[in-house]
Amino acid sequence: MTDLWLGAGLMLLVALSFLLIPLLRGRRGQLEEDRTALNVALYQERVAELSAQQDEGVLSAAQLHSGQAEAARELLNDTEGVMPAGTTRLGKAVPLLAALLVPVLALGLYLHYGASDQVELTEEFSQPPRSMEEMTTRLERAVAAQPDSPQGLYFLGRTYMNQNRPADAARLFELAAKLAGRQPELLGQWAQALYFAGNKQWSTQIQGLVDEALQADPREATSLGLLGIAAFEGQRWQQAIDYWQRLLALLPADDASRAALAGGIDKARASLLAAGGQPTAAAPVAPQATLKVRVRLGAALAGKVQPGDSVFVFARAVSGPPMPLAVKRLTVAQLPQEVVLSDSDAMMPNLKLSNFPEVQLMARVSRAGQPTQGEWVARGQAVSSRSDAVQSLTIDSPDQ
Repeated sequence: MTDLWLGAGLMLLVALSFLLIPLLRGRRGQLEEDRTALNVALYQERVAELSAQQDEGVLSAAQLHSGQAEAARELLNDTEGVMPAGTTRLGKAVPLLAALLVPVLALGLYLHYGASDQVELTEEFSQPPRSMEEMTTRLERAVAAQPDSPQGLYFLGRTYMNQNRPADAARLFELAAKLAGRQPELLGQWAQALYFAGNKQWSTQIQGLVDEALQADPREATSLGLLGIAAFEGQRWQQAIDYWQRLLALLPADDASRAALAGGIDKARASLLAAGGQPTAAAPVAPQATLKVRVRLGAALAGKVQPGDSVFVFARAVSGPPMPLAVKRLTVAQLPQEVVLSDSDAMMPNLKLSNFPEVQLMARVSRAGQPTQGEWVARGQAVSSRSDAVQSLTIDSPDQ
């Protein structure tokens, strides 16, 4: 924000110079005009003095003529280089008033229509928050500055859920769903917030949201977890086991929530046995989509890249959103390298490899560390998201 105001101050000085310089020049012209008038008065006085001396017989006609010529030369020398005074209808008050009003008016318009709050927020988000309360305040200000941003609404809603404010979170998820479309992930989060805001009371609205989410994506994690919680609270032990086992099969092996989920399944199984029931095997869950990709650097690029340059390997849908479905990050020094892209590498929970039948594999070298733009790229052909074959990518083309 300081850089912004320094830049604005510099521009203000430049603008003032265009208004104040003519005033200063006018003052200088006035001084020169006054000096010229004084020289003319002295010339007239000198001529009158010479005429009086001739009348008294002190000077002859020739001497009078010579004295007048000398006085005229002195007058010319004194007034040489003096520009005639310019005339203006504005006077001095109008430019001075404009010099004061222009920056004040510009500042008022900027504060009303400008984006100073967004500039300040950008600077704040570049620094790590010192507490969860500070992070929440930043997100609230970001949403206030950009109320039509579904990403801001989504992250603030997640923050409210972590702070046990489900009613506020439900309101934000509903707004995000209206702006971004009824994405399965948003519907699941919305349903979960409504469930906890309603004191864990199931409703037709919640049921409709989870049904819609799972119809669009049968692997939507939040909806599966919520259905398991509702079944457990309602002592429907077998349903809780089924939903949670489906969710457990979807989570990566290193996911921190796997232990808690497995513990919930054990409790539901024990409660079912205590009630005289017998747990049944859960329906099989389709495995995650995984793609093996071998990435190497073209021989012609050996001297054109640096070992620390970032390399992004990603897959995106052939028919679908342009954003990557799964991403892995490497460096040039690690090439050649074989990586595995799977649903666990998804950038968005509702955009996974398994949701799209065909994908395009790409690899990009970016010195700036930006996955969306770089210097060199490799583009593969369309491939099935369920392919078991190792795909090869050679980075050798300029990124355009």
